[in-house]
Amino acid sequence: MSKLKIEGGNELTGSIKISGAKNSAVALIPAAILSKTRSTIFNVPKISDIEYLIKITELLNCQVSIKEDIMSIDTTNIRYNAIPEELSEMMRASYYYMGAMLARFKKAEISFPGGCKIGNRPIDLHLKGFEKLGAKITQIKNKYILEAKELIGTKIYLDFASVGATINLMLAAVGAKGKTIIENAAKEPEIVNIASFLINMGAQIKGAGTSTIIIEGTNDLDNGIVEVFPDRIEASTYLILGALIGKDLTIEGAIKEHINPVLDKLVEAGANYNITNNRITISKINKIKPVSIKTQVYPGFPTDVQQPFTTLLTQAEGNSKIIETIYESRFKHTEYLNLMGADTTAEGNVLYIKGPTKLKGENVYATDLRGGASLVIAALIAEGTTTIDNTEHILRGYEDIVIKLQKVGAKIEEI
Repeated sequence: MSKLKIEGGNELTGSIKISGAKNSAVALIPAAILSKTRSTIFNVPKISDIEYLIKITELLNCQVSIKEDIMSIDTTNIRYNAIPEELSEMMRASYYYMGAMLARFKKAEISFPGGCKIGNRPIDLHLKGFEKLGAKITQIKNKYILEAKELIGTKIYLDFASVGATINLMLAAVGAKGKTIIENAAKEPEIVNIASFLINMGAQIKGAGTSTIIIEGTNDLDNGIVEVFPDRIEASTYLILGALIGKDLTIEGAIKEHINPVLDKLVEAGANYNITNNRITISKINKIKPVSIKTQVYPGFPTDVQQPFTTLLTQAEGNSKIIETIYESRFKHTEYLNLMGADTTAEGNVLYIKGPTKLKGENVYATDLRGGASLVIAALIAEGTTTIDNTEHILRGYEDIVIKLQKVGAKIEEI
């Protein structure tokens, strides 16, 4: 088990290049098994979740090769296999093989997916959608067995605009006969990325990025090529750092339209930034103003950014509030922020932050991916040295985080 050792109080200056989006890449790899022979994915981030997805893909007798950030997947000799629990439980995104394997093989066997413990994260919307498409689902303890003689296109209304369910049902619907309409679909950029990949293979998909997605099923998919979008959560995390301890810190590769809600809240907190092409430059805010945030589905403020933003609000001059509407257990990181000197109080789905408070180095624990990122930010602005345990969570979502931060002046090392 690795740890991060961070000495706080060092100014960050220079450039950080944003990697491919974790939340896109982890769906694009399962989607690749729909291709008859091969696919190529560019800008793949080097994170641990990708390693587990490669193992699952290889379990299906596919050949996977990576050169720098380019992944090639050869599905010529693909064959069905059940996905064992030890792989499916390593990450949440393993569930995308449900939709992809239903489309390709008309069957799938997989255990309940793993991932961060940030509250109740059911997959009932996925399962209900699969059933509407014609799949029979059997649950044996923690394992799901999905089978269908054939999948038939239908209309599916999602009770909640779930990103995972939207992508999973889109994957399955590609292999269904006839037309599938997904209503109240999620609109996140990642969905557009996956749809673009499928369309490039030969799928007929309209409406990705809107609340209604229409898919005409086909089994004639091949030669998929796609580039992973830049990671909007990674970009937001480093922009928050720039607002705290940056001196002309430049974030390279971010797509502004994907992070507008975060930029708006940074400006509300007192930040100034400059954009030149795909480069955003930001410096330390002299006087951070308190902010109220309510997480929402895209294009609202992303739940994945509220934890890193919490750390910034510990330095605001006044009282801030965060309302979390997506997950009910996404304030676990505040126990360790408070240990470092923060003053936060959670009441149900609302977090109250009193600032500014002086943070000091402590031994802390990353409870989840984005909570871990919030502690990295806290450690970098704290007085003294912080050790973060359970950093496997952080490495799941931030490519080369240690190297990137070292290059801009942070004193951080993995031990």
